[in-house]
Amino acid sequence: MSSATKSDLRHMRQAISLAQASVGLTGENPAVGCVIVVGGRAVAQAATAEGGRPHAEEQALDQAGARAEGATVYVTLEPCGARSSGGVACADRLIAAGVAQVMIACEDASAFASGQGAERLRAAGIGVVLGMLREEAAALYADYRPAAASGGE
Repeated sequence: MSSATKSDLRHMRQAISLAQASVGLTGENPAVGCVIVVGGRAVAQAATAEGGRPHAEEQALDQAGARAEGATVYVTLEPCGARSSGGVACADRLIAAGVAQVMIACEDASAFASGQGAERLRAAGIGVVLGMLREEAAALYADYRPAAASGGE
């Protein structure tokens, strides 16, 4: 991705590293890393919790609190647009927090994301960049096979 800055790449690599530490521990859900950045500095970071919940974005937004407003979010997998649990989707949480931009490494084929998360963010006026360090993050999801209505991220 030619327009990514060194800072963008560093933050996305941090998100990838967070996710790598959770691979194999998240049940049916994929391991996702999320870093929230304000003014070039990470203000919050998280990975999908053991067992698959809470999601990475959910935890990072809780850590960031009001600092998430206007932030750039780096996430290894497209934020969910719906939740199998019926809870608030990560895309909706990001919108409610007032983030300015979401950088996404990989699209999510889950029925709970599959373009829905990115589309919701865009519809709310949030900048979305897909494919940042996709090749580096893809290994995280080599064994992730979302079912049509499983508990995807």
